[in-house]
Amino acid sequence: MRSDLMKQGLEKYPHRSLLKAMGLTDREIDQPIIGVANSYNEFIPGHIHLDKITQAAKAGVRSNGGTPLEFGVIGVCDGLAMNHAGMKYSLPSREIIADSIEIMATAHPVDGLILVANCDKIMPGMLMGALRLNIPAILISGGPMLAGRFKGQAVDLITVFEGVGAVKGGKISEDELKELSECACPGCGSCAGMFTANSMNCLSEALGLALPGNGTIPAVAAARYRLAKEAGFKIMELVAKQILPRDIATLTAFKNAMAVDMALGCSTNTVLHVPAIAREAGIELSLDLFNEISVKTPHLCSMSPGGVHHMQDLDAAGGVPAVMAVLMEAGLVDGSPVTATGATVAENLAPVRVLDPSVIHPLTNPYHAQGGIAILKGNLAPDGAVVKQSAVDPQMLVNEGSARVFESEDEATGAILEGRIKPGDIVVIRYEGPKGGPGMREMLTPTSAIAGMGLDKEVALLTDGRFSGGTRGAAIGHISPEATEGGPIALVNEGDRIRIDIPAKTLTLLVDDAELARRRQTWQPPEPKIKSGYLSRYSRLVSSGSQGAVCK
Repeated sequence: MRSDLMKQGLEKYPHRSLLKAMGLTDREIDQPIIGVANSYNEFIPGHIHLDKITQAAKAGVRSNGGTPLEFGVIGVCDGLAMNHAGMKYSLPSREIIADSIEIMATAHPVDGLILVANCDKIMPGMLMGALRLNIPAILISGGPMLAGRFKGQAVDLITVFEGVGAVKGGKISEDELKELSECACPGCGSCAGMFTANSMNCLSEALGLALPGNGTIPAVAAARYRLAKEAGFKIMELVAKQILPRDIATLTAFKNAMAVDMALGCSTNTVLHVPAIAREAGIELSLDLFNEISVKTPHLCSMSPGGVHHMQDLDAAGGVPAVMAVLMEAGLVDGSPVTATGATVAENLAPVRVLDPSVIHPLTNPYHAQGGIAILKGNLAPDGAVVKQSAVDPQMLVNEGSARVFESEDEATGAILEGRIKPGDIVVIRYEGPKGGPGMREMLTPTSAIAGMGLDKEVALLTDGRFSGGTRGAAIGHISPEATEGGPIALVNEGDRIRIDIPAKTLTLLVDDAELARRRQTWQPPEPKIKSGYLSRYSRLVSSGSQGAVCK
């Protein structure tokens, strides 16, 4: 066993003494030791119950002959960090989480890992750490929040964000917004739509590193705790059989997860996280592969923010397994990869069926013929940009407008809320990329303001930063190369014409090459916004958004 490095042999009696100081018996020490990474904290509604989920997972380990030892992992709440300097730390926290898993599980050599997490960046970071170490591991998330109810309609956090724009646009009163804010988030869990947290919950299941049900069972359901116990039980089987994360997360498995991504209409942030996770498994996923899979995979589920359904609806309809079963029948998911259950995808899906075709549409009646995400390229984004095409109004799929250029999210948000953005404008927010931000802030506030003011069918937003999984509308992010590295987005002038053609996968700045060359001669890279601390180091090490914004 790997844990023998700290507990077997004459020279390890001091180590055993330290373990006994915590109350462990010889029997517990001699059993396989399972590290339990727990990102519980009191800042994140998706994490506030993870102490209980962790106890359930540890009970599962003990019931199958293992000794669980818990350690803590940091986590940032994107909602609370939104629209201020704190959001600069959200994506960079992913790298610290991955590093902390590596550090803890190597300094204290464990035989397996249970990753107890929820929410964006935390789950990807934990999976990156597990694949880097390549010791038996399984992820159990805290599960999604239930949707709230307001005036007879299902609502969620994004409804509140968009409510700010609705107040500014005179569509609702501030008193109504206050009332909405009291009921939109009714309890613990990751926010109720197909935002980044739940996208990653679902994709970890589709990838095979989490058990069926991980993506959709509500946080408040007893089934979530039973699943946590089962995850604890299963990790012992993975340890016994030495089924390793890289045995599960193969290229085929990643393609399966990407197909599920397209069918569900997941967050654009998956285009950052999935390649970053794959990279730790020694697999390079190009942006072109996202388009290849999107073109042939129909969009089957219309989830908030682009649609009316929430995670509880998807769970009741059969969840991720039902979606995978539909895709496998069409040859869009490969049934051969092994999963954390110890069985193959095909074996897991054998008894599965769709329970509500109004939520999970059949292949003969998809919401869209192509998947939820598209990668755009052109002279404005030579290395690519990403859009959640399933959340774009049809009249905005092909669009041409005049650039309104802002050097930061804060400038753009002010202009939007002050009513200075008009129909036909294309808002360009630059110097918000991984290096330039630094940290590639998630910009839900400006996109929600646009939507709340009713301009999402008339105004597009472009950025070298990124958008929330809760964003809807013609919001195109991850434009690469970013402005700080001299990408063409740095050369856009106020009033330039820009053409967006999502069906053709193109993003074009309608300025001739000679003029762009002239502008480049006078462009100077900006001074770093942050010159000390973690973000300063991060900005010097981080790669392009087109490469997953990983630290080199």
